[in-house]
Amino acid sequence: MTTVPKFFNTAGPIQPDIHYNVDPLTRFDLDEIESLIDQQKYFVLHAPRQTGKTSCLLALRDYLNAQGRYYAVYANVEAGQAFLNNVEEVVRGVVSTITSRLSLIIGKELPERIWRETDRILPYSRLLSGYLKRLCQALDRPLVLFIDEIDALVGDSLVSVLYQIRSDYDARPADFPQSIILCGVRDVRDYRIVLSNQDIITGGSAFNIKTESLRLGNFSKEEIYALYMQHTEATGQVFDEACFPLIWEATEGQLWLVNALGYEVTYEMKENRDRSVRIIPEMIYKAQENIIYRRDMHIYRLIDKLSKECVRNVIGPILADEGVEVVGRMNEDDVLYVLELGLVVLDKSLRIANGIYKESIPRWLTWTTQNGIVQEPAWYINPDHSLNMPKLLLDFQQFFRQNADAWIERFDYKESGPQLLLQAFLQRVVNGSGYIDREYGLGRGRTDLLIRKPLTDGYGGPIQYIVLELKIKRGDQETTIRRGLEQTSEYLDHCPAGTEGHFILFNRDKGANWDDKIWHRTEEYQGRTIMVWGM
Repeated sequence: MTTVPKFFNTAGPIQPDIHYNVDPLTRFDLDEIESLIDQQKYFVLHAPRQTGKTSCLLALRDYLNAQGRYYAVYANVEAGQAFLNNVEEVVRGVVSTITSRLSLIIGKELPERIWRETDRILPYSRLLSGYLKRLCQALDRPLVLFIDEIDALVGDSLVSVLYQIRSDYDARPADFPQSIILCGVRDVRDYRIVLSNQDIITGGSAFNIKTESLRLGNFSKEEIYALYMQHTEATGQVFDEACFPLIWEATEGQLWLVNALGYEVTYEMKENRDRSVRIIPEMIYKAQENIIYRRDMHIYRLIDKLSKECVRNVIGPILADEGVEVVGRMNEDDVLYVLELGLVVLDKSLRIANGIYKESIPRWLTWTTQNGIVQEPAWYINPDHSLNMPKLLLDFQQFFRQNADAWIERFDYKESGPQLLLQAFLQRVVNGSGYIDREYGLGRGRTDLLIRKPLTDGYGGPIQYIVLELKIKRGDQETTIRRGLEQTSEYLDHCPAGTEGHFILFNRDKGANWDDKIWHRTEEYQGRTIMVWGM
């Protein structure tokens, strides 16, 4: 039998025989979960999409079944989403899924016989609870049930399922499941369920027997390193140690992104299939760029949420570099929703969750704008292949003067329109021949851009570095410029020697005319030459 080489997994649950992996049972507190099950608790496990929830549940199922104390059954109910508020079809689908999954463990005869009997005598409003009751009475071990993708169900259908698994809670474990784990993107308490009559109820009221809510986290730095080292051990291909800080910055441990970067740099980049090739940081940058540009489904599904008002209410102030105090004015439900999507994290401030999302969001928001800008990269390339940033910014000033109001009006995120328009202009010019790193977040008061422009083909050649600091004028202009020069200089402290610095000040005062807004000058600050641009 031919052994299949292992690879990084980017689709579906892990299969340890073919995928590099971190043991799913180490990703949560197994002792705590076993204790909750032993105590006959019903609880929630939630995390953003593609963070390994299903892999963890399947591993837990196999672990419990191997112990021989329970029958642990995993059931994914996502297919019920297609039936929306057709409660009968959804409930029948849930029961059918549980039946087929249990049949794989104990054989078809008992689960299918009970399913037929229950379907014949009970209405769908009691079909799920009645089936589980009869099933538990017939089994020779207590039943532990994992219901995955529970938040794929909506409205009346979701409420019916929640009510039915709550209805006979007091009969456990002899006549109802010993323990039920609901798994989804959000905690069930945060569901706001709109019924067909337009009434709204919360998930907490429909499922008030929940005792715990466990959140599955991202990979740690150590887990990322261990995962990538599995590739090195299997193939001999070496990752330069300098790659790992870049992988962390790009992903911050988000599982799909970690695996996608690994797969891209070791397999999709065909030149690296030669396992004698050493993986270096420039290859990680290229792999990240490929993932962002390709807009794989994981990226697409998240970025598609940007059009939702609740997401815009949170992401908008971050893009517009508003003060950290704005968090207190945000709607709590909006913040929770975007947190649980995994788009943002809340630590010292509310910020975009990782480097790849930081890059993807402004690009997606300005995609049509980029395609509508006529500037060609060749206009701004010097004979040594470096980028002529003064020429580019002079042209952008005129473009901004002539087009800003009309172009910004097209953006859903108008409050961050000037920054987004400049980034669209830069992306149009830099795309394909360099990279733009973006840093922004509530409380920063500015957006930092770092352009890296390779001056030769291939890897290992010289690189041009350009820093751009973007700021909205708030208050006195000269005071804002002094603070901007200080911040630009601080950023340059962390960049390679010779990095070019530009500070860009957007004046959005309605009373100011364009002749006062458009200007540029050169400043000397702490031994550095920084060009300052008004727009």
